[in-house]
Amino acid sequence: MTGPSGARPDLGSVGLSGRAVSATRFRWKRRRLLWRSLRSRHDLTPINDRTATIARDQVLCFATMRNEGQRLPHFLTHYRALGVSHFLIVDNASTDGTAGLLAAQPDVSLWSTDASYKGARFGLDWLTWLQMRYGHARWCLTVDADELLIYPHWKSRDLRALTGWLQARGVEAFGALMIELYPQGPLGSGPWPPEADPLSMLPWFDANGYRAVRQMPAWNLWVQGGVRDRVFFADTPRQAPTLNKLPLVRWNRRYAYMNSTHSVLPRRLNLAYDGPGDKRCCGALLHTKFLPTVVEKSAEEKHRRQHFGAPERFDAYYDRIIERPDLWNEHSRLFRGWEQLVSLGLMSAGEWH
Repeated sequence: MTGPSGARPDLGSVGLSGRAVSATRFRWKRRRLLWRSLRSRHDLTPINDRTATIARDQVLCFATMRNEGQRLPHFLTHYRALGVSHFLIVDNASTDGTAGLLAAQPDVSLWSTDASYKGARFGLDWLTWLQMRYGHARWCLTVDADELLIYPHWKSRDLRALTGWLQARGVEAFGALMIELYPQGPLGSGPWPPEADPLSMLPWFDANGYRAVRQMPAWNLWVQGGVRDRVFFADTPRQAPTLNKLPLVRWNRRYAYMNSTHSVLPRRLNLAYDGPGDKRCCGALLHTKFLPTVVEKSAEEKHRRQHFGAPERFDAYYDRIIERPDLWNEHSRLFRGWEQLVSLGLMSAGEWH
């Protein structure tokens, strides 16, 4: 594993005029993103709007979903136990009962849309509008249905405790490394019992081989590695997925994510996380993509072409998943909890003892 390269930008090496130009450019970019999000509200139809019940000090969860009915029971259970008080979810034309399941939840506000996921910046436009409208001055967690956030002491200290600790120290964003979990044996094998914990079916992960670099001029981090890098992108490593995220932010209506939750504006928030080896308190997003349904979903998503900016470049990736490879190798590690991730340098408790 290699640590962040140039994790902190050297602003002293940039002239005053250069810094001013960059700041102005990103200010206008942020305004354009917010304007896109404002317009995207017309895509959304409210199904159940329970936002009137949101209290000032609650932690909110934002997500866009499509056909995630099997994941939802554990997803909701996990984040409720973590301290999420209200979920604001956009359903993107699900056909498997996802919308009905969500509409029945008393702590979920639900919107639907059949507009293009890719055309909405992969759902970011919709979620940014909801964050502008309902997330201002609140801690907002933005995750995918296949991401489970954990952090040091997560089973004994909820998100209210974590965000209170962060806020007392003037910290506005909390970073996490995506830990990609996988089974042993061919993908797509075995049943998936309803409401099962995905971790019981995906117990393995890659502990080494992560690389990170801080990019200019947005100051955003770029971490790659993990099992998808090893298996699917060994010959084209620059196409491997980005694994660093800033999923938890004390939101302001003037903020906007740039690229999923990998980077955010204003760009100073990107400095809240330095990736593997960061000594500050940080977390992990347990990525449960490789459940048995991944083979069927990959065939569908290859046809829909909604998940990448240049989807034709990822046809080989989908084809390889459809071939049902075994992702396990002799270096795979069994996932045993957050303490293990701390000992491996993939997570840190920092000063949060």
